[in-house]
Amino acid sequence: MAMTYDEEVELRAAIPALRLAIVSGTTRVTYDGKTVEYRSISEMRAALRFAEDTLAGPDAVSRRPSFATTRFSRGL
Repeated sequence: MAMTYDEEVELRAAIPALRLAIVSGTTRVTYDGKTVEYRSISEMRAALRFAEDTLAGPDAVSRRPSFATTRFSRGL
């Protein structure tokens, strides 16, 4: 479903506010006269990722790099 102009404007305003709040360590975000209280920084990161992915479009999610971690042990 296509995003309306107002939805896009709101997402674009929320992204820098979310980034600033995450860096500041606060869970309250205010933008365009709206205030949102999040439960945790991880919830804010998820909201930020959702906003960025939504604005980037459906192809951007598949282009997001993935990382793998490998552990080695000598068995001692």
